[in-house]
Amino acid sequence: MPSSDIFADPIGTKAPPPSIPSRPDHPVPKTGLISNSPLQTNKFYSNFFLGDRLGTTYTFPYSVAFNGGRAPSHSWGIACNHVNARQRVFGPNKYNNSSSYYLNPVGIQSMVISAKELGNSTTMTMDSITAFSARVNLARDATSPPAISFPLVQGMAYITAQYNGATPVLETGVFFKNMTRITRQPKENVAKYVFVLEDNSTWRLYAWRTRGDDLELKVTNNGRAEAQGPFYGILQIAKDPVTDGSEKLLDDGAGVYPETVQVTGTASGSVGTYTFHFQRAGHQEGNLYMYALPHHVASFSGETTQRVQKMQLDTTTKGCATLVKGNEWTMEERNMPVEMGFNPWHPGRGSVGNLSDHAKQTIRAAAQRELQQNMIQHSNLDSMYFSGKALAKYATILYVVHEMLGDKDMARASLGQLKAAWDIFASNRQKYPLVYESSWGGIISSAMYITGNDASDFGSGYYNDHHFHYGYFLLAGAMIAYMDPDWLPANKDYLFALARDFANPSAKDPLFPMFRSWDFYHGHSWAHGLYASADGKDQESSSEDMMQAFGLKMLGKVSGDSNMEARANLQLAIMARSMPMYYLYDSDNKVQPSQFINNKAAGILFENKIDHATYFSAELKCIQGIHMLPLLPSSPYIRQAKFVREEWEAFFDGRMDDIRDGWKSVIYGNYATIEPQKAWVYFTSPTFDPAWLDGGASLTWYMAYAAAMANL
Repeated sequence: MPSSDIFADPIGTKAPPPSIPSRPDHPVPKTGLISNSPLQTNKFYSNFFLGDRLGTTYTFPYSVAFNGGRAPSHSWGIACNHVNARQRVFGPNKYNNSSSYYLNPVGIQSMVISAKELGNSTTMTMDSITAFSARVNLARDATSPPAISFPLVQGMAYITAQYNGATPVLETGVFFKNMTRITRQPKENVAKYVFVLEDNSTWRLYAWRTRGDDLELKVTNNGRAEAQGPFYGILQIAKDPVTDGSEKLLDDGAGVYPETVQVTGTASGSVGTYTFHFQRAGHQEGNLYMYALPHHVASFSGETTQRVQKMQLDTTTKGCATLVKGNEWTMEERNMPVEMGFNPWHPGRGSVGNLSDHAKQTIRAAAQRELQQNMIQHSNLDSMYFSGKALAKYATILYVVHEMLGDKDMARASLGQLKAAWDIFASNRQKYPLVYESSWGGIISSAMYITGNDASDFGSGYYNDHHFHYGYFLLAGAMIAYMDPDWLPANKDYLFALARDFANPSAKDPLFPMFRSWDFYHGHSWAHGLYASADGKDQESSSEDMMQAFGLKMLGKVSGDSNMEARANLQLAIMARSMPMYYLYDSDNKVQPSQFINNKAAGILFENKIDHATYFSAELKCIQGIHMLPLLPSSPYIRQAKFVREEWEAFFDGRMDDIRDGWKSVIYGNYATIEPQKAWVYFTSPTFDPAWLDGGASLTWYMAYAAAMANL
């Protein structure tokens, strides 16, 4: 039974298995980081320590960046910005009369929070780093204490700056139209100013003095306002949409800010909850306000819903953010897929696995052919990603034979070969063995060290795609353990080490960061690791994000780790809500721009843009198909029927003869979630060509899936 808090305890705390060596070095420097490993690699704030450290951090709905003396303001402070939907830039129409991308402008210096003491010797550091927050510090030089500190939390309603005697300066690259000092303080010791910029946006500034004098600002030119002396306390700015009641709400929250967030969760039957506990700081009067994304609002508990306000701001890629009052939010998911197992799963009928004798005969013939393949040769590759896909493919074939065909002797005859293929990786004898590096804290491919190419294995060495790579291994291992429970004890530490790398739920694990890949604020994972990016973090394959959660779920089930299983069920339920809003668009989607939703699938979702493309191909079959693979029991749970049918009719109906490679069956496998009888006809056709199978897919599983879903 799950614990009262399914996030409280780590998966494990001991070192990885002895087969995985450790080394202390990593080529990416920890520039400015005042924190010990394990350190976050895939979180929203990492542009502050990667590359030239000038990239934008997207806190939603705001964005912030170290200005570094750049024009037009030439400030050395933190540039703050908010982009309205009308400022988005749309690419040319390409498919289905939809824009090929949309993006938001970067580098706009709406308001820049700085200090007179900062200049070209300014140094930037970061501390208080967690899975959900960080603090950025700006100092006069490398030997001086911070002049300003900025606590960063996703969804923060104000950009908060902490001063301890530095002289505030407010600058802008948009230019001030006017600045007004409001004589009536919104609360004790809080000064209030209103800035209207030349783009007609309204920004409210609040300054809570904790000692010394009130903040007295003087405009020196249309791009700069200076304080008349040192300031001790909290300075905040917030964009006001100037809607009914918005100023009153911002006044109430003035001087109050979040320092970090703690997440707790519960699971009882099919009902799961997760709660954000915001650590409030600042002024004692008033309330804490935070911005929620659409999938949060849609799942709020009744009590949290009562605290939702009417005030909203646009976000870059997640629709409108809505202001919420209070120190906690609780989100409820009442349809967790707790009964889902390895069998195909139907939204209306649940787990389905019964097959007719005719179907079994047809599937058995396919399985006999596929099990003659050399599993070691097909899986012992130079990529953990492709190796994991191959191992999961063969494990799935054997599961079909073992359970759905009921031929345990046939399964047992080939299970030894799969175990031998698996053991190459468990004993770390593949071409590029894994290594635990203690600089950042994680298990990475050694390919980067051996080849000198940081892009080896899709950038695994820089923490790209770990939830994809290791998710396939968890899926394969869970299937093997299901068929042979005696195999698990010798392989559990290896499986759990991979799970801890990307899905550790607790700060109590001393070796791995919490939730490296998963982002509780956004409701999905990020695949982008230790690379600076102007458009923030990104993820391509929504379906492989689903796969990692399904792999965790089934590993938790076979290993008896009920908390792991419950967390993964909750993740799947969150994605079933968030993916149709942000990644997979049916015609009723109201979150994404109308100019974009006819693409049906996002392509690559960044924090600042969505590009209907892939990193590896411009072909439509790939752009749509990367959100389909692998076909899993959880596929129709996430990829819901209305969306699948609309996507099929828009792009593939009547056009499948033009596709002659592995993507053909990826797309037909997806079609089986809504039209399994038609998919069965395709997969059992006497003219079926094995070249139509992706390297991570099997005809055995496609047939079994279609037959079970069609009740054949």
